Amino acid sequence: MSHSGILARNLIYSTNSVQIQHTNTQRPRHLCQLSMNLQSEPLRSMDGLLKCSANYVPLTPISFLERAANVFRGRTSIIDGPSVKYTWEETHARCIKLASALSELGICRGDVVATVARNVYAMQELHFAVPMAGAVLCTLNTRHDSAMISVLLKHSEAKVIFVDQHLLQLAQGAIDILANEKVIPPRVVVISESNNSTPTGANSNTHEYESLLESGNTEFAVRWPISEFDPISVNYTSGTTSRPKGVVYNHRGAYLNTIATFMLHEMSSWPVYLWTVPTFHCNGWCLTWGLAALGGTSICLRQVSPKVIFESIVEHNVTHLSGAPTILNMIVNSPESDRKPLPHKVNIMTGGSPPPPQILSQMEELGFRVHHLYGLTETYGPGTYCLWKPEWDSLPPNEKYKLKARQGVQHLCSESVDIMDPTTMKKVPEDGKTIGEIVFRGNTVMSGYLKDVEATEEAFKGGWFHSGDLAVKHPDGYIEVKDRLKDIVISGGENISTVEVERVLYSHPAVLETAVVARPDNYWGQTPCAFVKLKDGFNNITDQEIINFCRDNLPHYMAPRTVIFQDLPKTSTGKIQKFILRDKAKALGSLF
Repeated sequence: MSHSGILARNLIYSTNSVQIQHTNTQRPRHLCQLSMNLQSEPLRSMDGLLKCSANYVPLTPISFLERAANVFRGRTSIIDGPSVKYTWEETHARCIKLASALSELGICRGDVVATVARNVYAMQELHFAVPMAGAVLCTLNTRHDSAMISVLLKHSEAKVIFVDQHLLQLAQGAIDILANEKVIPPRVVVISESNNSTPTGANSNTHEYESLLESGNTEFAVRWPISEFDPISVNYTSGTTSRPKGVVYNHRGAYLNTIATFMLHEMSSWPVYLWTVPTFHCNGWCLTWGLAALGGTSICLRQVSPKVIFESIVEHNVTHLSGAPTILNMIVNSPESDRKPLPHKVNIMTGGSPPPPQILSQMEELGFRVHHLYGLTETYGPGTYCLWKPEWDSLPPNEKYKLKARQGVQHLCSESVDIMDPTTMKKVPEDGKTIGEIVFRGNTVMSGYLKDVEATEEAFKGGWFHSGDLAVKHPDGYIEVKDRLKDIVISGGENISTVEVERVLYSHPAVLETAVVARPDNYWGQTPCAFVKLKDGFNNITDQEIINFCRDNLPHYMAPRTVIFQDLPKTSTGKIQKFILRDKAKALGSLF
């Protein structure tokens, strides 16, 4: 069945009234009120106005590529190893041909095209080519197993899947599962190791990426969105808390968040960006589209390691990169032999849990300029950032790095971000103490969850998107994340922020990585349980030493009563999967 719109059974948007309409269910009152607030009275005194193609075009990041082919035509767009290097003019032509080839495969407007691929050159091209064919891009997490990939392919109803040659066995396992379930599997296109090699492990029903692309027509007419609310991509959540949900982005939100993202990265024209963030994660924080807007160069990094990061920065004169705090931790704890002196200050944007102040300090000593952002899959990636104030430069280092670890303020293209009581929907006082939930409103919030009206309505309850993250707002208006709603530890009636406990743990010289969750306690209800990965050479550290260290640096009720030494489970984007650790702590049983 062809999708006339990926949310046909869920959310439908009207471009004239900007209303939110539900099918198969009664419209919730809060959504009705929201759509009413968006309407305005006509300007009766303004005669002679005309909305037409001369002054109105639906916003879409596809336009960034069209402009790049003209303005930045001779500048390098993509470098992927020694054999792949294209200009923006070449990238534009290749994307048109690939969109044409997808059309010849039978891809229609609203159909889903999936990927299972690392940060390869094809992922950059697919972010433009798929929407240019009128289709919806669904980039799947490469760390999922075949069973989960089969579930997501079935849920998204993907018609074609592009697969990194090295992940072909993983994808084939998912396709075999679909075949056993009598579900028509998507057609497979294999992305070869380089742009001129033949894939291995393919069969007669499998296409090869370059061959498919070359079959396309350079005269193909791009299928521009009919409405800027048309879906452009589906991003399944990372699964840090539960089963992944399909977050639908639209062209308008992608366009606006792209602009916001390269601005908060402090990018100017012609940046050189090293891809340490997976391109499948929130469409690479929207920078897969954003680099075209600035004529930037993508340096594809298929495997992330400190040694390769330093080498790539020096070889390609990299100006920017991004990553979860795990990437920062990896860099500062790398051996001296893996490091190289940086040719200039390199901007690195980090998201996820607040980086410990000592990590920020060590990164800057190595030559990186760290910026901190916060967001979710549902906000197209970055939603807030710690906008740095010049007067903070003169503060003592420890105070300065504590400020830099905050999540800051909304970015330019977000309508509103606030901290509210999730029950009353009243704003919390700006005292830096009162905890509430972070809520978002604006054009850079998802269209909804694919095929899940109930979850969408719950997320948009009260006319705001509920993040599930707890934070405080300081007197200067900056927010600071304290915990996930599901992660807060309630001990003897006191709320314990696991983030604050983790910050102290990271200051211990033996701790490489840590995560704190709740453990059941018959007396206190819950107590903090710390999972710790030690640095090399510190294997003699005991759990009591870690507990005593925390008691020396925290109120005693906040200190962990249980410490477990182990590797920490993570998503492919570097986020620690606390739901796995919560289950493990729960299985330990009550402490007393």
